[in-house]
Amino acid sequence: MSLDSLKSAVPDYAKDLKLNLGSVIGNSDLPAQQLWGAVLATAIASRSPIVLRELEPEAKANLTPEAYSAAKSAAAIMAMNNVFYRTRHLLSDHEYGTLRAGLRMNVIGNPGVDKVDFELWSFAVSAINGCGMCLDSHEQVLRKAGVDRETIQEAFKIAAVVEAVGATLDAEAVLAAQ
Repeated sequence: MSLDSLKSAVPDYAKDLKLNLGSVIGNSDLPAQQLWGAVLATAIASRSPIVLRELEPEAKANLTPEAYSAAKSAAAIMAMNNVFYRTRHLLSDHEYGTLRAGLRMNVIGNPGVDKVDFELWSFAVSAINGCGMCLDSHEQVLRKAGVDRETIQEAFKIAAVVEAVGATLDAEAVLAAQ
């Protein structure tokens, strides 16, 4: 199970996805921890069993146990936060924005890895989940920490490709079962 087997599973009509998967993961300039944490967090966020099953072992092999756990934590906490903050933002009644969230988010303050890495993974998950408020918030934290736009774009390129590969392979699995 690996990136190569995932690429080989991508159908010919989605050749661009296969090529992009190879470039955004296989040829990334991100440090290994940032890259594989983003890959794992977005694989979880994609909700694709095929993508997660194929990418998780390689991510686990490239991450420390702390980073592996933190990447999973980023996917978990952002699954909640993206729904909460996206809903709050989309409601026309802005009074919801003044109410206390009342949700525990302790892992954001103490993720067990470098804060920049956790923010980058949270940003990537937020790209998949489509929460504009979370994207802006994490992007601002990253920029204040000195992370350049190219690095941030690498995170959402990973998110875009992982999500697209997951949607394509899951659709193919459904069609094949008919």
